[in-house]
Amino acid sequence: MNFLDQAPRFLFFTGKGGVGKTSIACATAVQLADAGKRVLLVSTDPASNVGQVFGVTIGNQVTPIPEVAGLSAMEIDPQAAAQAYRDRIVGPVRGLLPDAIVKGIEEQLSGACTTEIAAFDEFTALLTDPALTLDYEHIVFDTAPTGHTIRLLQLPGAWTGFLETGKGDASCLGPLAGLEKQQSQYKAAVEALADTGRSRLILVARAQQATLREVARTHAELAAIGLEKQNLVINGILPAEETTDDPLASALYQREQLALHSLPEALKTLPRDEILLKPFNLVGLTTLRQLFSSHAIPSVASEGVSDSLNAPNLSSLVDEIVNDGHGLVMFMGKGGVGKTTLAAALAVTLAERGFAVHLTTSDPAAHLTETLSGALEQLTVSRIDPHAETERYRQQVLETKGAHLDPQGRALLEEDLRSPCTEEIAVFQAFSRIIREAKKKFVVMDTAPTGHTLLLLDATGAYHREVSRQGGNSEAHLTPMMQLQDPTQTKVLLVTLAETTPVLEAANLQADLRRAGIEPWAWVINNSLALTTVHSPLLRQRASNELREIESVAKIHASRYAIVPFLPEEPIGIDHLQALATFKT
Repeated sequence: MNFLDQAPRFLFFTGKGGVGKTSIACATAVQLADAGKRVLLVSTDPASNVGQVFGVTIGNQVTPIPEVAGLSAMEIDPQAAAQAYRDRIVGPVRGLLPDAIVKGIEEQLSGACTTEIAAFDEFTALLTDPALTLDYEHIVFDTAPTGHTIRLLQLPGAWTGFLETGKGDASCLGPLAGLEKQQSQYKAAVEALADTGRSRLILVARAQQATLREVARTHAELAAIGLEKQNLVINGILPAEETTDDPLASALYQREQLALHSLPEALKTLPRDEILLKPFNLVGLTTLRQLFSSHAIPSVASEGVSDSLNAPNLSSLVDEIVNDGHGLVMFMGKGGVGKTTLAAALAVTLAERGFAVHLTTSDPAAHLTETLSGALEQLTVSRIDPHAETERYRQQVLETKGAHLDPQGRALLEEDLRSPCTEEIAVFQAFSRIIREAKKKFVVMDTAPTGHTLLLLDATGAYHREVSRQGGNSEAHLTPMMQLQDPTQTKVLLVTLAETTPVLEAANLQADLRRAGIEPWAWVINNSLALTTVHSPLLRQRASNELREIESVAKIHASRYAIVPFLPEEPIGIDHLQALATFKT
């Protein structure tokens, strides 16, 4: 493995959910420890399953791993870190600001963004305080701070004075408000990450064109703040020998090879490793020590599962959706699970049934026009430009809230508006303009606004209503929340894969949405091998492994669900999208 050559002290794995970064981080830690090094493995992932991988209870304390001399691990508790972070921010302003504004701040700090930043607090302490890691030669981080989070480190964070003078605004405080006291620590963390003598950043991906485009975006965001030296690991590549007499395996192999040959230009210059797909779940030392093997590993024989799996398809959800004749349908989920394709498939199916449909996206990597590869009379397609909407929103805030601030207050407001949270709010407010169409037609949205974003919007709306009430203005300030919280007007579909991490992340997103008063209407499990007929022993074993995750969605997480199979051909074009929606086992 190239990323293990002359390994520096800090190894930092990042990537979207479901790409295998936890397994790779664990296998790396084991390999270094087996070579006689003293290693600390640290997970800051809210959905961490490091303890499950090793079969031991770890938690928020350094825990030796049995049977691996020199290896210890810890799982930072993001929820506990987030609570401490909230207390640090809200405490100083309680009693100084009106209760309504303090409540708005607390609402903003209840979402996933706060948890991510708080966990990053813990991570940076380990990275910058030598006393905490004195006993270890290598520290391996399994975490997922994206470019979104790392960009936060560049803010000066002079928030305390801004709050104490009463010039703060519930729309612009949020999770960023706690950065001031951590500024020097965060600056040191960025410097440590940029120092290739001390740190190595490893981007983990799968051999999928959409996933690799997202990784290229993350690479560019990290490079823009000085973290240019990165390694790329492409995980889970199907071995060529698995394609014998199996059309589906052959199609998957060809698809992956095409993705590898058309790698985004920004990634081609990075040192690269490729890891073969394994038939087993990566739990236990035996499997971890086999992960980096360059040889295919024999699969355990398993029966096909498609005949016994009686699963609802996407068309069964459409049958319920059309009963209202119009409405908003939102696809939410983490990157790489296929939201764009599924949104297009549902929109095409509705249009084919004679309904007027507006399909829209804000995803910079989404290629709706390419996915559709055609047109339907009843179907309108649009794309919201995040950069244009962010600039529009910034100007609007500066002209209203910034109009009466002194130069210092306006400078702080402008700094706040350069934060990533601003883009989330701006894009969602652009969506709110489209939402009005849902009273007359179907509007299908391909987006990933988290519960954090929704709570920010709700807090912003509450603040505006309070200001209007105090000022004697009876005009109602409405937010998109009112329609999103009404199940008769909006149906939220959570998209996942039948794998452990994507299901956990979708469950976390569902919890965030519920905290914002939004109940997801259905789950969609995408790209399932369990619904297919495969002959490859490796794929048969993986299809069998999916059953536990499908059962957890059906019996624990979802009130209704659908499963979409992995298909031999990419679902591109009107006909293939419609076939995807109507596929029956």
